[in-house]
Amino acid sequence: MKIDLSGKTALVTGSTEGIGFAIAKGLHEAGATVVVNGRTQIKVDAAVARLGGQARGQAIDLGNRNGAAALLAAEPAFDILVNNLGIFQPSDFFETNDDVWERHWQVNVMSGVRLARAYLPGMAAKGWGRVLFLGSESAYNIPVEMIHYGVSKTADVSLARGLAKRMAGTGVTVNSILPGPTLSEGVAEMLKDQVPQGKTLEQAGIDFVKALRPTSIIGRPATVEEVANMAVYIASPAASATTGAALRVDGGVIDFIV
Repeated sequence: MKIDLSGKTALVTGSTEGIGFAIAKGLHEAGATVVVNGRTQIKVDAAVARLGGQARGQAIDLGNRNGAAALLAAEPAFDILVNNLGIFQPSDFFETNDDVWERHWQVNVMSGVRLARAYLPGMAAKGWGRVLFLGSESAYNIPVEMIHYGVSKTADVSLARGLAKRMAGTGVTVNSILPGPTLSEGVAEMLKDQVPQGKTLEQAGIDFVKALRPTSIIGRPATVEEVANMAVYIASPAASATTGAALRVDGGVIDFIV
């Protein structure tokens, strides 16, 4: 299958590295004009340089309403919106204060709410659009070590489902993607303490999956490219009959048959 996104513009939030950058790269290679987003100009510029072509960047913190307004002013319309921006922070429930909960809610949920509210009407007016939310297998398997994160990802999945219904009949699809453990820069940072113990990063990732996600069928973390492949397909015209779905790229971690 050849995916051609020529003539489409795409925003991928939180895309200077990790899954976000892999999605931006995949969309770019499929022909879309991609806007990279991150909080710092240096990282945004570096990511844009890596993509090349017609890619451009917006160094804006989308974890607050002012950031969303600034982005809308700079970029008034998109054909494809990938709400990838997200944070995670292992913390026991009884040690997780309101500030941590609020930060996860603003970054992981409200950033997508604000951008969907801003860009969906324009997509509907054109009769075509794609909106993706990066959820997580943690939306279903709430991790005991970061309940606050799991709750935010459950909200993302619910938001995508509700928006898909709201956009019925417009030519716009809205879906969520549920990665499992993925060997991104963020996960690598979390695992770094295990690497010096005579292990490679890949082996540390396998050990993490076996210990904390024992239902994984592939028995290893996914690569960022494996997650991006799903996102690029869902962003394409070929996925026109897929909407309101929570699409798993979790390596079989979620022990559920649908």
